[in-house]
Amino acid sequence: MPRYFFHVYDGFSALDADGTELPDIYTAQAQAIRTAGEILRDMGGQFLNGTEWRMEVTDERAAILFVLRFSAEERMAGSSSSDTL
Repeated sequence: MPRYFFHVYDGFSALDADGTELPDIYTAQAQAIRTAGEILRDMGGQFLNGTEWRMEVTDERAAILFVLRFSAEERMAGSSSSDTL
């Protein structure tokens, strides 16, 4: 079974040294989305500092298979900016 590595970058690097054996890339994508959601939920308000957060999923040869990217910044209520999160 292939091994996938889930590396997180959010101003710091959290490299996955062990990886996870999963049956295929589609299962790895689902696992990445689930794990990213859990990490972002646990970060709470820390995520709203404008720093880009990303997860790179690699294979056993360290080839990047896909990347999840998130960023958010807090806006003052009533701001006239048309930017959205």
